[in-house]
Amino acid sequence: MTAAVFFGCTFIAFGPAIALFLFTIAREPLRVIFLIAGAFFWLVSLLLSSLVWFISVQISNKDSAAQQKGLLIFGVVLSVLLQETFRFAYYKLLKKANEGLLALSQEETMPISIRQLAYVSGLGFGFMSGAFSVVNILADSVGPGTVGIHGDSQHYFLSSAFMTMAIILLHMFWGVVFFDACEKQRWWAVAAVVISHLLVSCLTFQNPDYVASLIPTYVILFLMGVWAFYSAGGSLRNLKLCLTCKDKDFLLANHRSR
Repeated sequence: MTAAVFFGCTFIAFGPAIALFLFTIAREPLRVIFLIAGAFFWLVSLLLSSLVWFISVQISNKDSAAQQKGLLIFGVVLSVLLQETFRFAYYKLLKKANEGLLALSQEETMPISIRQLAYVSGLGFGFMSGAFSVVNILADSVGPGTVGIHGDSQHYFLSSAFMTMAIILLHMFWGVVFFDACEKQRWWAVAAVVISHLLVSCLTFQNPDYVASLIPTYVILFLMGVWAFYSAGGSLRNLKLCLTCKDKDFLLANHRSR
């Protein structure tokens, strides 16, 4: 039973992201490089926020429950702000890198568009965030032990997997919206990404009331997905053409000679 929980939660948490990676990124070496670089930038932001939080805990009163809870909230907010700061830094770095690649390339167009960079870097952020969010939980799901034997929720592992999946996809959507907002200098959209990220992170404080955290998170996921779709140049017309396999540009772009 523990093996079923482990593999089930793993596939729920990482299944959609792995599918996106295999079908849209794995065949393009340049995209793989940018995805790994995005994951590294997220990792550096986590390292800095963890260092600040650790120092804060050490100098605080460990016997004060209220102070420790306040530090936890402070750590979450600081982590989100640092993640978005590093997302912006990565955007600026990618702009410079793309200009360099264009100068070296013999073609007149950039080898990878800013929208593709936004998608790839967002997925890199999401992969690393999801891994750090759920890896210890998945390790515990192997056993020994039974979830809920002392009256706790039996949906802990399942809820954690669905929350991780949402966070990974949200990072991808946040990346697309964030990069598009920076390109068009729509700073209100950048602020909306940061605020929605803060909101989703703070919703986890509702746990173990998983309904109160998961439902609002998936509402935000849906709204950000729609926003990212239109930011990437999507429309109802080309969505219909894509679903009915009538989009000639899409079919030509994905054609592979046999």
